Formats: sequence, structure tokens, C-alpha cells
Amino acid sequence: MSAGSLVVQAPAATHDTLRRLATAAGARAIVPIGFGSPVAYRLLDAHDDPALVDAARAARCDAALVPEARRLDRVRVVAMDMDSTLITIECIDEIADMKGIKPEVAAITRSAMRGEIDFAESLTRRVALLAGLPAADLARVYDERLRISPGAARMLAAFRAAGAATALLSGGFTFFTDRLQARLGFDVAIANVFEMRGDRLTGRITGAIVDANGKAAALRELAAKHRGHDGLVVAIGDGANDLPMFAAADVSIAYRAKPIVRAAATCALDFCDLSGAVNWFA
Repeated sequence: MSAGSLVVQAPAATHDTLRRLATAAGARAIVPIGFGSPVAYRLLDAHDDPALVDAARAARCDAALVPEARRLDRVRVVAMDMDSTLITIECIDEIADMKGIKPEVAAITRSAMRGEIDFAESLTRRVALLAGLPAADLARVYDERLRISPGAARMLAAFRAAGAATALLSGGFTFFTDRLQARLGFDVAIANVFEMRGDRLTGRITGAIVDANGKAAALRELAAKHRGHDGLVVAIGDGANDLPMFAAADVSIAYRAKPIVRAAATCALDFCDLSGAVNWFA
């Protein structure tokens, strides 16, 4: 890796923890940085050793080896997943709760996010269980249960101020992504469409399913349009359905992610809120 730093951030990183990590990293200085809260620190000229990231995680700190060339002003595209990433819930599980079948649907969701079953198959099975549900229940989920993940709005504002296009690429549903796009100012939002008959769900999806490969293809299109000759494309997600999108990005960020996803990501946020993503471009 080119010259860089070990960036460490946590809601409450102690001076003792920082000193221990700096010594292990052979860093020549500890420099406070950070996009507001959480406070972040750059350990200058740290060894290129992934074990340092593991040591920081053991101390309940998020950390990443950040090359000098990975700068915020180079970010051209930021794409993120919706369920359990931009928002704190899995929408389809909460919709299922309106019908009294949340445990059954949630079990399929968890299996798909761990990569144990094909996403398109899992989505088809879950949506079929929702047949007959009134559209009013979708609105109840949005109004009563959907919450934006902490730090998300601040993160998006910072990337947008740096000149990046923002995209919400979801295997969820346009009922929610359209509203979130209007609310948070995403440039692009892509998701699946519930088939409706009158004011009720039919249990089917209209058009092609937006799955992992569909999300990755959308990101590649955005990269071709916005990256330029030296721009960076960023993907943020939490589940196995985000792995192809991660592979299409220059920098991938796992947020509260499944182990398989964290292992594949460039950086991870396990303890800090989403605003911490900006610190990986210090």
C-alpha cells in the first residue's frame, strides 16, 4: 500500500487505546481529524498490517488503513443499500408484521442476507406471503416504523458537498425508496415494484427483480457516467446482496454488517454511525 495512515474512530476512543495502537503501528504521530462525531484520529505512517484493524476492533474502535490518495475530494459516486443500512429496519419484515407473519418472513430475510439462499428466490417467496395486504399498511410502516440510521443524513450531505452523486440501490421496494429519495435528496433510486390490484398487494413483483447483480449493474453505470479519470466510487451495505456492488466499487464500506460482508469490504463501521464513513477519506 502507498504511504498512508491508520484511521481510528469510536464513540469514545480512549487515549490509552490510541497510544497502544500507535505503538503497535509504528506511527510517528496521532492527529485528531474527523467529521464531527465520532471523533477520529489519524495514526501517521502506520505499518501496512491488517492485524492493526483487528486490534482496534477488539478495543471497540472502527479502524482502517487509509492511503494518502484516498481523499474526499476524489469521491464521485456514493451508492448505498436501504434496509438495515440507510434505515434501521428491514421493510419487508415490518410489512409482514402487519399481516402477523413477521417471524416466517424474517427467517427468510436473514437467510438471504447471510448468502444462504438466492436473493431473487427469497424475495419472491416473501412477497408471495404478503398477498392481499392493503397498501395502507405500507404507509403505516413508513410513517410509524421506518427510521433513518444515525449519521446518514450528515454523511450524505458531506459526500454531496464534495461533489459526489448519491444513489440508493435497493433490493427493497420503490414505495420506500421513492419517499427516501425525496426526503434525503438522492440523485438516483432503484428498487423493486409491488404489483397491486386495486389497493392491495397481489403477492407478485412487477418487472425484473432488482437483485445483487442488478444493484452492481446500476453502480457500474453510475461509475461510467461520473468517475472520470481518477474518481472514486463508494458502496455501502450490510448483506450478502451487496457483495457484487462492493466488487464494482473502488471503496466498499460494511455497516453493521454480516461477517461475510465485513470480510469482503475495504472498511467497516461496527461501532460508529454512518457519518464515520466520511472519515475513511481523511
